Amino acid sequence: MNIGKRELTLLCDFYELTMARGYFHSGIGDQVSYFDVFFRRVPDGGGYAIFAGLEQIIEYIKAIKFDDSDIEYLRSKGIFDEEFLKYLRGFRFTGDIWSVEEGSVIFPHEPIMTIRAPAIEAQFIETFVLLTLNHQCLVATKASRIVRASQGRAVSEFGSRRAHGADGAIYGARAAYIGGCTSSACAIADKMFGVPASGTMAHSWVQMFDSEYEAFEAYLKLYPVAPTLLVDTYDVIKSGVPNAIKAFKAILTPEQQKNCAIRIDSGDITYLSKKVRKMLDNAGLCGCKIVISNSLDEYIIRDILLQGARVDAFGVGERLITAKSEPVFGCVYKLCAIERDGKIIPKIKISENAGKITNPDFKELYRFYSKETGKAEADLITLHDEVIDESLPYELFDSEYVWKRKRMENYTLKALRVQIFKGGECIYTSPCVEKIRARCKEELDSMWDEVLRFENPHNYYVDLSQALWDEKHALLNLKRGNKAD
Repeated sequence: MNIGKRELTLLCDFYELTMARGYFHSGIGDQVSYFDVFFRRVPDGGGYAIFAGLEQIIEYIKAIKFDDSDIEYLRSKGIFDEEFLKYLRGFRFTGDIWSVEEGSVIFPHEPIMTIRAPAIEAQFIETFVLLTLNHQCLVATKASRIVRASQGRAVSEFGSRRAHGADGAIYGARAAYIGGCTSSACAIADKMFGVPASGTMAHSWVQMFDSEYEAFEAYLKLYPVAPTLLVDTYDVIKSGVPNAIKAFKAILTPEQQKNCAIRIDSGDITYLSKKVRKMLDNAGLCGCKIVISNSLDEYIIRDILLQGARVDAFGVGERLITAKSEPVFGCVYKLCAIERDGKIIPKIKISENAGKITNPDFKELYRFYSKETGKAEADLITLHDEVIDESLPYELFDSEYVWKRKRMENYTLKALRVQIFKGGECIYTSPCVEKIRARCKEELDSMWDEVLRFENPHNYYVDLSQALWDEKHALLNLKRGNKAD
């Protein structure tokens, strides 16, 4: 099966189908509904996250179609009547979607995507929207942290063979590139998205030859341009690096020797890299780079650099592609409003856990930027039709710590979301992955370092407008009083 051309309509939770039939026969299937997508906390205790996966959501929604095999499968379950199955044969998405753009920096509780559509349609796409964002946002965020730890050194994504299935490898490579990685070992990600593929040799290449030197010699004859030799198949110091030096000098021209590298995949990286750097420099190969791999993440990279490791580039695999330290992102999909007789009626979900109480109504999302520094200062969630006068000061409070106040003056305000679908038609052109990656870098550059640090990051302000705050608490008081809707 071609992984890029699969029929994925039924990639949904089964209750989307049982609810759809229920809505259909209850007469509310065409009830216009608003659903927000948001997440409640940043993985790894971080201060920010990266938005990725929108392009795949667009492709899925445009392709939704119940074919004969889908209908026959549903008929075989014995709970879906023919009237409902006939409805599904003509099913398509006819609603509207607003979303932040890929590569954007996002924060907890923000409506990063809003779906406005008839109830059946809005409910049906929930699973695919969530699984896509939960995967790609997770990997893009992890990649961003790892790239920041590398302090400007190149990071290649090496995780395909450790990924959770084919899609995990392909779309994980895409997300990692958006998050700042320079390349990926995943060849099909290069073909599909233009993520630069890179890679040289495995230990098996070296073992195939009668000697390590012969393996290096053969490889350099085939690939003399910017080659990388893997030097830890037997012993890095005693044989790997000496044989690499010998091969570089014998096969490459003096000019090519300035653009070569060795890779170490095991052992004490800090010790070995320092030792190897001296060996290469003493041999006149001062331009030869040192690449390391082997179960790296942002914390290991940070620590070995603090210890003085002489490393020029990193290959990061399983701890990136699986986000091993915290492999769940946590996007949720919650009803926030319905329309009745052309009027938007806000809805709220209440929980004993205050963090799970939702923000009601159809909303807009803005970001404040200081005119003096160009840095992002805070985000503001408003009702969809509110107007903020940028010529006036604006007082913010932290939604989690309401006593913390921040007065904004001399600022610009930017709406963070754009419309993606209108009346079921996609009106947005997805940029290439290079442009998404560039947006991610630009967005991160606009954040204060305090927001980006790994431990105890600054709590970035995400405020509710006064009108939204008042509406939310009016609904809470109404529900707590057990009054009728």
